[in-house]
Amino acid sequence: MRSILTFVCTTLILSAIGQSEGSFKSLFDGKSLDGWTSTEENPESFSVHDGMIICKGGRAHLFYTGEGGNATFTDFELQLKVRTTEGSNSGVYFLTKYQKEGWPGTGFEAQVNSTQTDPRKTGSLYGIVNVWVPGDAEDPFIAKVDDKGEVFIYKSAAPSVDGEWFDYSIRVEGKQVTIKVNGMTTIQWTQPENWSRGGRMIAPGTIGLQAHDPDSEIHYKDIRIRML
Repeated sequence: MRSILTFVCTTLILSAIGQSEGSFKSLFDGKSLDGWTSTEENPESFSVHDGMIICKGGRAHLFYTGEGGNATFTDFELQLKVRTTEGSNSGVYFLTKYQKEGWPGTGFEAQVNSTQTDPRKTGSLYGIVNVWVPGDAEDPFIAKVDDKGEVFIYKSAAPSVDGEWFDYSIRVEGKQVTIKVNGMTTIQWTQPENWSRGGRMIAPGTIGLQAHDPDSEIHYKDIRIRML
């Protein structure tokens, strides 16, 4: 009897592991922008080359809309690989919505920035809890909060390096957001009760990639998501 129970339990565990590993869905086929919709503002800022999405050009955003054109996610884990170039800036939006132009007014941005002048670096939950790399502009500190409630966590350098691919993970579960760079947690934030920050709210939405400015070039690949 014990051996049978052991076999059954082992089978169930292996089955669960297999389901977990197999539950990721690719959002990018590596060949085209099928399933993605660009803003009407500077759509030429996005292209596909060598299995990656290249974001380079004027301000624009590329939203995952899916086959039906209205993709929406709630609790999920998003994984992708990102590569910055010198002085570049971008971001991965999540829980956001398609809009024709401008900076997205809903959802959150996981910052992508290794060396650009903005001190908010890769791994930041932009404008809420920031990986803050001010260089010589400020004396070192551990963390601080400004009068608007924005949090700054001091670091001597960004957790990403120009020219090197890094693993980016964004997990939303309930009211909690966890951001990881190469497996290391940079931000874990729980939306407070009575939180009021316009469209920056945890609510169903989709994924977006940002082309920040003509001097920025960022590469994305292996974009996949799984529901929690």
